[in-house]
Amino acid sequence: MEVQVIRDRVETIKAKREALIRLLEQPDLGTLRIDVNQALEEIDDLLEEFDRTFPNE
Repeated sequence: MEVQVIRDRVETIKAKREALIRLLEQPDLGTLRIDVNQALEEIDDLLEEFDRTFPNE
């Protein structure tokens, strides 16, 4: 897979991460908050690993 295709997909993931951040602002999230936090942690780990593997050129 071409690196640019991967970069485009990572940008999509970053955009979806913002949706999770907005979801955390909802006061009635209940126990779903735990899952949203876990998803954010995993996305952040993925983004860090991507940046280490494919540093900005």
